[in-house]
Amino acid sequence: MATERLRSIISHLSPTNPGVAMILQGNPDDVVITLAVRTPLTRANKGGFKDSDLDYMIYALLKEMIAKSNIEPSLVEDICLGNVADPKAAYKVRAAMLAAGFPHTSGASSVSRFCGSGLKAVQDMANQISNGNIDIGIAVGGESMTTGRAKISGFSPEIEANPEAFDCLQPMIQTAENVGNDFGISRRQQDEYAVESFRRAEVAQKAGWFDDEIVPIRTKIKDAQTGEEKTVTLVSDEGPRYGTTLAALQKLKPVMPQFGQTTTAGNASQVTDGAAGILLMKRSKAQELGQPILAKFCGATVAGVPPRIMGIGPAAAIPKLLHQFHLTKDDVDIFEINEAFANMAVYCLDVLGLDHTKVNPRGGAIALGHPVGATGVRQVCTILSEARRTKKKILVTSMCIGSGQGMAALFVNEQV
Repeated sequence: MATERLRSIISHLSPTNPGVAMILQGNPDDVVITLAVRTPLTRANKGGFKDSDLDYMIYALLKEMIAKSNIEPSLVEDICLGNVADPKAAYKVRAAMLAAGFPHTSGASSVSRFCGSGLKAVQDMANQISNGNIDIGIAVGGESMTTGRAKISGFSPEIEANPEAFDCLQPMIQTAENVGNDFGISRRQQDEYAVESFRRAEVAQKAGWFDDEIVPIRTKIKDAQTGEEKTVTLVSDEGPRYGTTLAALQKLKPVMPQFGQTTTAGNASQVTDGAAGILLMKRSKAQELGQPILAKFCGATVAGVPPRIMGIGPAAAIPKLLHQFHLTKDDVDIFEINEAFANMAVYCLDVLGLDHTKVNPRGGAIALGHPVGATGVRQVCTILSEARRTKKKILVTSMCIGSGQGMAALFVNEQV
C-alpha cells in the first residue's frame, strides 16, 4: 500500500500529461479552499433536523465555520447559499449570517440551479474572488426537505407546446425510469449499485472517515407523540443502513409504478436535511492570514442534456470539464458523482468508462442522503476529506440537475 501511494505521488510530481502539469502549478492568484465542513445529514420528516428550519442550519454551520477557521468575520465579504425549495432562502441566509457573527458590511445571497445549487454557489463565489470583486467568500449549500420541496404544476401554453420544455414538468422519478428504459439498465443492476453505496458508507462511517468533515450541531427536536422538546447534539449521518443486502433491496416495490418498475426507496437518493460550507480566498490571501490551504479550485462547467433523461448530466459535463483542462479520465484520482438514482449512476460509469473504485469511495447520496441544495458543497467536503486520507491529488465532483443539465468541477488536493 505504501509503495502504491509513493508511486502515485511520484507520477503526479512528474506528470506526462501537460494538462496535469498545468493544474498542479500553484500561483498567488489561485482560488483556494481553506475550510470545508458540513452538518450531519439527517432523514427528512423524522430525523435530527426535522424541527430545525433552514435558517437555523445555516446559522449553526456558519458559527462553526467561524470557530474552526478562526477567521475575523469582517474579512468575509460575501456569502452565497445554494438552495432549491425555500422561497425565502435569500432572507434566511442574510439573517443567519448576521446572527452567526458576520457584520452587516458583509453581503449574502442565494442561488438555485436545482440539485446543482450548492456547486453553483461554489462556482459563483470562486469567480467573484478570481475576478477581484472580493477577497474572501463562503459558499454554502443547505436544504430542509422536511419543510419544503420545489414543485411546479405547469407552464404557459406557448412553453408547453415545445416538447422539450414540456418534459421539464416530468417528476424526477419519471426521468430516472426513462434513463433505465432508454438505456436498458435493469432493476438488478440498480440494486447492486445501491448495495455497494450502502456498503461503502457503512465502512467509512464505522472507520470514522467522515469525522473531519462533519461539525457537531446542537439543535432541538420534538417528540412526535408527546410534543416534548429536548436539545440534542447531532454528530453523524443518519442515512447509512448497515448490512443492506441485494435480497432486501430486491423485495422493495417501485416508488411510482405508473412511470416504471425499477426505481425504489432503496436505489434512489434519500430525502434529507442538511447543510455544508466552504471558505474560499486567493492563495496569497490565505498565506497572508496563515490559513491552511486544503485545495485549489480549478474551475467548473455546465452542460445540457434532454430534460426527460436529466440524470445523464454528469456524462456530458465531465468530458466537457476535462477537455477544458486538457485532462483525461485516467488523470483524475477521485470522482464524486451525485447518486440521485442508481440508474443514472450506472449509466454515467458505463458511458464514461470510469473505474468504480475511483467513484464515490465513501458511498453517495443513495446511502448518505441528498439535501438537494446542499449536495454540491457536501460532495466537496467529502472528496477533500477522502483525498487527505488517501493522498490523492486530482479531484472531480459532478451533479445531475433537474430540467436536463449537468455540472462538474475540478479541484487539486494540497494536503499531500
